[in-house]
Amino acid sequence: MGLLKGEKVRKYFGGLAAVSNVDFEINQGEIVGLIGPNGAGKTTLLNLISGALSTSAGEIKYKGQSITGLKPNQICKLGIARTFQSVQLFGNMTVFDNVFLGSICGTATSNTLDATRKAVALLEFVGLSAKRSHLGKNLPIVEQKRLEVARALATKPELLLLDEVMAGLNPREVQASIALIKEIHQQGITILMIEHMMRAIMSISHRIIVLHHGEKIAEGTPREIIKDRKVIETYLGTDVYVDA
Repeated sequence: MGLLKGEKVRKYFGGLAAVSNVDFEINQGEIVGLIGPNGAGKTTLLNLISGALSTSAGEIKYKGQSITGLKPNQICKLGIARTFQSVQLFGNMTVFDNVFLGSICGTATSNTLDATRKAVALLEFVGLSAKRSHLGKNLPIVEQKRLEVARALATKPELLLLDEVMAGLNPREVQASIALIKEIHQQGITILMIEHMMRAIMSISHRIIVLHHGEKIAEGTPREIIKDRKVIETYLGTDVYVDA
């Protein structure tokens, strides 16, 4: 079932088309990868979906309802949460308070007891229980990324937008992040994710959307994408391998 749909989505910055006539559809229960070279328009597209930027043209629908023009907090409360390419934490707040705030502000609830229980459970889920009293800014980057995921999950999303959650991580941390994403997906959350680590995103995505210069140049399964000549020439090269 279609959960999120974009029709002829465009975003201009002056005369530059950062996103140009992009059609997309994310089905409920999928993990969809969004890939392409730097400057391809990937983060801009996530910004349009989440309301951080307004579209220049086109329409984005969530569960059949237009979310074009809505504010980020309105979109969040509909069930769409996100992380950021550059981690955006409340650095001078504790780890616990970051997640607690997500639960209070990102949902319709004002019940502090429920929000506290949710925050405690999510910190356990992402492996940060032992650091609940630490300031967010004092965590290493891998834990900051996990905290940002926990805060997003605190809003109870049905669709989670992940923007390079594996960037800057070592191989062991990448594998742990893949496992976490799979666990999130197993909870029934649909995921649209940007990632440059091809082996990682190819191994967990059901479908891949490829952007280049703001345009969608390909879409398909990982195996289809790695054989697409245009994608190989513009982005992948010839050294990408997908496990059977």
